[in-house]
Amino acid sequence: MKVQFREFNPFDLWMWIEFSTVPSELEKQYVEEVFNSWFFLGKLGGFNAENLQVQETGIDISYMEYDTEAAENSMMSLMHNMAEFEYQGTWGRCWFDLGTSDAIALDILINALQQFSQEYVKIERLIIGGENEDWPIDKDHRHSSFYSEN
Repeated sequence: MKVQFREFNPFDLWMWIEFSTVPSELEKQYVEEVFNSWFFLGKLGGFNAENLQVQETGIDISYMEYDTEAAENSMMSLMHNMAEFEYQGTWGRCWFDLGTSDAIALDILINALQQFSQEYVKIERLIIGGENEDWPIDKDHRHSSFYSEN
């Protein structure tokens, strides 16, 4: 799976997936589950690079003392919004407002999609940000949110 970054605005971000073939309804469902799960973790603040206590401890985490106060005092890192997935031929796309989530969220998504592409549904390319010349965006084109802020 090739990964490309284009113009990046975390508050107005399109992600594009190019499949090897036109995806079946079941394959679409699988892809959407990956993105929905990823977004839900982001909505709950899971991608907060300010609070990576376990990662920063290193390989030996036996009997690690987790600092709950430090976790509670870290700055919130929440995703805000996600639109419904759309498909056209071999392309899929979705719009996101990543809010204040940290860039680690993108690494986690890319890692998951790379394995997903090898095991389940072949993805040729993931494009993060910008526009896709094969499928233009209307300037006022925003979809109803999957999860709203309310």
